[in-house]
This record gives sequence, structure tokens and C-alpha cells, in this order.
Amino acid sequence: MADTKREIERKYEAGPGARLPDLTGVRGTAAVTDEGVTELDAVYYDTEDLRLAAASITLRRRTGGADAGWHLKLPVAPGTRDEIRAPLEDGVPPFLAALVRARTRGAELVPQVRLRSRRDVRHLRDAGGTPLAEASTDTVRAERLTGGRGGTAEWTEIEVELADGGDPAFLEAVDKRLRKKGLTPSSAPSKLEKALRETGWRPAPDPREDGTAGGRVLAHLRDQVRKLLTYDAAVRRDLPDSVHSMRVATRRLRSAFRTYRKVLDPAVTGPVGDELRWLAHELGVDRDQEVLAERLTARIDTVPVTLLLGPVRGRLRAWAATGRATARHRTLSVLDSERYATLLDSLDALLADPPLRPAAGEDAGTVLAKALLKEHRRLAGRVDRALALPAGHDRDVAMHQARKTAKRVRYAAESATPVLGKPAKRLGKRVKAVQKVLGDHQDSVVARATLRDIAVHAHAAGETAFTWGLLHGQEEASAAERERELPAVWAKAARPGRLRT
Repeated sequence: MADTKREIERKYEAGPGARLPDLTGVRGTAAVTDEGVTELDAVYYDTEDLRLAAASITLRRRTGGADAGWHLKLPVAPGTRDEIRAPLEDGVPPFLAALVRARTRGAELVPQVRLRSRRDVRHLRDAGGTPLAEASTDTVRAERLTGGRGGTAEWTEIEVELADGGDPAFLEAVDKRLRKKGLTPSSAPSKLEKALRETGWRPAPDPREDGTAGGRVLAHLRDQVRKLLTYDAAVRRDLPDSVHSMRVATRRLRSAFRTYRKVLDPAVTGPVGDELRWLAHELGVDRDQEVLAERLTARIDTVPVTLLLGPVRGRLRAWAATGRATARHRTLSVLDSERYATLLDSLDALLADPPLRPAAGEDAGTVLAKALLKEHRRLAGRVDRALALPAGHDRDVAMHQARKTAKRVRYAAESATPVLGKPAKRLGKRVKAVQKVLGDHQDSVVARATLRDIAVHAHAAGETAFTWGLLHGQEEASAAERERELPAVWAKAARPGRLRT
């Protein structure tokens, strides 16, 4: 079994023999207690080419201290990581290996660095004796086990880690005191990265944008690929909203391929885009089930108890639980598949050797504005067509097509905002409002189909289908209301404005 701890900390450079400055009185610190000295011995694992280190991920097996065992640390924000723990065993625990599979993709995890630390621990406590933070002075000796030029390194650092549930503002106050005492923040976010740097490793820097269309588009693609890999681990951990976030990253990538066909050769990006569509569809099984269950539950909550006839809540819970279990299993199978690993390899290859077309070398503002305006014209045509159709199946389909196009325009506007500025940002917000109306309409279409299926099963089981029919009628009314809203919302987004730098 594994457990997770949110780690919020600050690290500071310190010279040999350094001692922790007096922190009594800092933001409610009534006492600083001596918790003794601990000897720690940790071996860090990574691929031969240090893929985890390049992503600021650490995986170690540590003995000594109160939390001996395997620790996988995933970055959340600067100074904040999720530490996932597993008991001591000889090999890398399969659960932890799975969480970094999108990074390793079959490459073996091998010992890379050994860190032996002497940790002098202090607890910062409030007047009631409750710990506010743990401050330690660590004397570290690092040994590079493979590939290093320097072999070993030694240093001393001071680390302050916020207590569980503590206020991050407390670390700001501690930081101010330590800086006044002459300490400087560590140049490396983790001991492992410092050890690697001290023994010859340098992470590859991200390419800088050069003002060209190709530079901006590639920067956007790199950002989305990073998010895709980050959300992979979050989905495997079953974190809230993780499936949706990962699905959005796949859609933004595919949308960029289609929008910027003048920049990137569609003969190369097209097959990758097809695989991204497959991935988004597979992830949608889980996400769509979750969204629909929430929508129907909210509907039921508004129905007067006198109109809840039959085991309505129980049937919905059973439907949701069955669908959720099936969707969850399917999602994890996809993330462990060879097809998915091949897609990730294809994205890496595309970024390493991008299929740039002549327009990639042109001014970013000009090229991105033209691409965005072209997508906006396509959206205008689809919205006009949907509004011209009578209510019914054909209009439902047309509105769904308009919704997908609105999403692409929004993504294009957001990716172009760093270059085009406020006009693109403003257009993105207005189109997002259009997308929201169209999205709620499509959710109603899907909900009605599901309600009919549930009603059929309820009837077959000898239950009354009255409440399901009532909910179906509410969804019909909701869809009609969205159709009436659309013209006014679209009118605000129909004119894109001047999109030039």
C-alpha cells in the first residue's frame, strides 16, 4: 500500500558547520525544540538518460528516519511536491513505477545517485505545542553511481518544511527571517538535482521563442505535451478533474495541428492528430460518465420528494457505479497500452524534429492572426447553419458541430494571446461563452438518451418510469432554453475585432 503527503518546503544554501538561526517569534513560533539527529541513506533511481530528473521527479529508496521506504516525489508547483510513499522492498514498487511509465516508456529504472545525510532536526511550535514546521540542517554526501564526471559531492543545506495542514504564509515569514540572517535559497529544487549538477549533469534548456510563427506554435505544443505527461500520473492516482485536464491537453494539441497547418506539415501532424483523437475519445469514456452522473444527480436533487417515485436515487447510483468501474478500468488499460506509448514517442519526435513549413519563419503575429480569423469564419458558418435549422435532430447535430469548432477557436485564441495580446484574449473569452451554451445543449442531448435507457431498465424491473420521464422533460426544456440564448451570446463573439500585433 502507498500513502501520499503534500510536501511544501524551502531549501537554503549553507556553509560547513552552519547552524539554524533562531526562529523564535516568527509568525507565532513560541518555541523551537531539538528533535535530535538522524542518519539517512537514500538511493535514487532513474533511467540511464535521467528522464525523471529532467521532469523534476525523484524516486528513491531510503533507510533511516521515521519514514523509511520508497518515495516518489511529483512536482505540483515551485516548492511544492506530492510525496507518494510505499514500504521498503528490494525492487521499485510496481505502483510507483506505473506512475512514471509515461516518462520511462519501458526504460529500466536503475540506481543513479546515493545520498547519505546527517539531519539535525528542529520543530517550530506554537504556544500550544503544535508543530508549525520542521527545520533541519542537512550535511550531505552524494555519490554518483553511474555516468557522472565528478563522482562525489558534499554540501550543507537548511530545509524548512511546512507541517501538515499548515499555512504556506508561515514559510514566507520564515524565509524573510532566514534571508535577513544571510541565507540564500538553494539553486536546486531538490537534493538529487544538486547532486546531479555537482557531478556533471545539465538539464537540456527549453528552446527560446524567436518571434516567428514556428517558435510560438512549438512553444505551445511543448507546454501541452508537458501537461499531458503530468496529468498521466494524476489520472493513474485518480485525482479529481485529472481525466478532464488530460483530455483537454490532447484536444489542444490536436486543435493546434489543425489550426496551424500553414506552420506545421499536416502530412506529419495528421497521423499524430488521429492518435490524439483516439486518446481523447478513450479518456472521454471516464470523463463523460462522471459529468453525466453529476448532472443527473443535480437534477434529482431539485425534484420534490412527492415526485420521486420508485428507487430513483438507488438506480442512478447503481448506474453510475457500474459505469465508473468500467470506465476506470478502460482508462488505465489505455494508459498502459503500447499504442499510447507510441503516441508519446511520436510527440517527442515531432518536437525534436518539427515538420516546419515556410510560414513557420514568418512573423508570429501575422500568421497566428490569419489562422485565428480563418477558424472564426468557420465557426460563424456553423453557428448560422445551426440557427437556421428547425428544432430537432438535425439542429442538435449542427449545434454539436458548432460547439467543437467554438472550442478550436477558443484554443487558437488562447495559444495566440502571448503574441496578439488583449484582442485575442477578449475573443477567447467571448467564444468560450458560446462554447458553454453549445456544450450545455449537447450535455442535454446526451442526458436525454441516457435517461431513456435508464427508464427502459426501470420499467423492465417493474418500477415506475415516471420520474425518469419528468427528468427527460426538464432536459428538453433546458436544451430549448440554450437554443434561445445562443443568438445573443453569439452576437458578442461574431466580430473578432482587429487581431494584429
